Order: sequence, then structure tokens, then C-alpha cells
Amino acid sequence: MDKQKKEATIKEFQRSATDVGSVEVQVALATARITELTAHLKLHKKDFSTRRGLVAVVNNRRTLLNYLQREDYDRYITLVRKLSLRR
Repeated sequence: MDKQKKEATIKEFQRSATDVGSVEVQVALATARITELTAHLKLHKKDFSTRRGLVAVVNNRRTLLNYLQREDYDRYITLVRKLSLRR
């Protein structure tokens, strides 16, 4: 992910002007990373080290989403809809 895309993602999901590490920002960045890794794996099907990294990022995002769902359900629903993670 290039610097401009990362900054745009942070700006879109931050809760205040100085926020760069809230759960929403972390989940949004993880989602962008998952999208990039998935596209890479479609081209390179036998790249198992990248697949392992993808699984780690997916697990981390799931952990963050579980935490947000447990702590503030309204923020969780808003984030899931914004990122269109659930159908």
C-alpha cells in the first residue's frame, strides 16, 4: 500500500484529527491489505508465504472486529457497513 492510499484510508476512518490507531483505522488498513494480498495470490497461486501472511492479517482483523462488537456494537455495525464486510 502506498503512502497516499494509507493516509486517505486513515483520514476516512479516524475518529479525531490526531487518531491513527483506533480500532476503526486498524480494521480499515487490514481490509486494504487483505484486498492487496488477495489480488497478489490470484496471480501467484503457489506463494504460500504470502498466503500465511494473509491468514495472519485476516485473523488480526477478526480479533479487532470481535473486540469492537463486544465493546461498542453501534460502532461495529457502522464500520462493517462502511467497509461492506457482511452481505
